Amino acid sequence: MPVTTLRTRATAHSLAATLLPIMGVVFVAFLVIGIAMPVLPLHVHGGLGQGTFVVGLVAGSQFAASLVSRPWAGNFSDSKGAKRGVIVGLLAAAASGLLYLASIYFTAIPLASVAILLLGRGLLGGAESFIITAAVSWGLALVDSGSTGKVIAWIGMAMFAAFAIGAPAGSALYANYGFAAIAAATTAAPLVPLMLVARLPAVAPAHHARFSFVEVIGAVWVPGLGSALGSVGFGAVTTFVALLFANRGWDNGWLAYTAYAVAFIMARIFFSHVADNVGGAKVALVCTVIEAAGQALIWMSSRPEMALLGAALTGFGFSLVYPGFGVEAVRRVPAHSRGLAMGAYTAFLDLAQGLASPALGLIAAGARLNVVFLVSAGTVLCAVLVASWLMAHPTDLEGSTQ
Repeated sequence: MPVTTLRTRATAHSLAATLLPIMGVVFVAFLVIGIAMPVLPLHVHGGLGQGTFVVGLVAGSQFAASLVSRPWAGNFSDSKGAKRGVIVGLLAAAASGLLYLASIYFTAIPLASVAILLLGRGLLGGAESFIITAAVSWGLALVDSGSTGKVIAWIGMAMFAAFAIGAPAGSALYANYGFAAIAAATTAAPLVPLMLVARLPAVAPAHHARFSFVEVIGAVWVPGLGSALGSVGFGAVTTFVALLFANRGWDNGWLAYTAYAVAFIMARIFFSHVADNVGGAKVALVCTVIEAAGQALIWMSSRPEMALLGAALTGFGFSLVYPGFGVEAVRRVPAHSRGLAMGAYTAFLDLAQGLASPALGLIAAGARLNVVFLVSAGTVLCAVLVASWLMAHPTDLEGSTQ
């Protein structure tokens, strides 16, 4: 067997051994988001009697809170250590579950219940920001710079595996025990990984002069814009596909989330190395087209099987859009500012979700529900222009334009 092949396998084994514990923490933490994903729109719409705009507002509030907290999460991770950032995020996620529980006591006053849900979603958004930003920064600090795309892809894969399992689990909990079960699980699940985190090696923060958040934004805004545009398909599926199934009288709307997440995970298992090898912008360009095709298929769907295929294509495409543009973002900043860079880069995704979910809700209120996915497909295609610009203006690993 060639020596290079042996080295590649050894490197892959070492990378997996390094990242699997962090992936496990992310997986358990994001189950709390996955279990609520298919049922929160149903709870707000059916249980509290609110319209599609409020559904979009409640769903988007998490992303808006994540956006606001990204700079803090990135700075905290770089200055205090990524391990501490993960711990803060887990505790905040558990606290959000307590707010979910509190909202149940105000179900008879729907607006009060929605207001408390918004607070819970906001706190969960901050928790998610700390967990994923710190986890990616932690992983990047433990491996070589040539595995940037794999770190982003693998940790994200753990997140979406949680979505894939959380969606049917959340639907079953909601059907059998109501929203109280979702709230209780949201409170308890984030506390489980704390024992695992305590055993993992911490990485001491680097004592270098760091970029300010404004400087980092200036460095990563172009790939961040591409990620934001590409994420709209993700938001459309997570917020409105369950309502589309219910509106069409199709059973098992949670299957769309699972189809999305399974395709997402498969893409990352088999193609996570491609962005490191051929360039993030090239991968992002191809995959935005695939994602847009999936959204268009959901728009045209006349049978649930078409919608499920569309959800799967959306998941496969978006799976590599985020790490593709992410590789381009990380290459534009020095290593000691990676946490802030990932926070700034992901903030663009949060901004897109915070704006897109309510905006798509307004479109759904004024047109047929499936039109949401046509608008989303057109928005995702705009990311092709961003990827094309990045291909024409590449950077090296030190962040200088070639």
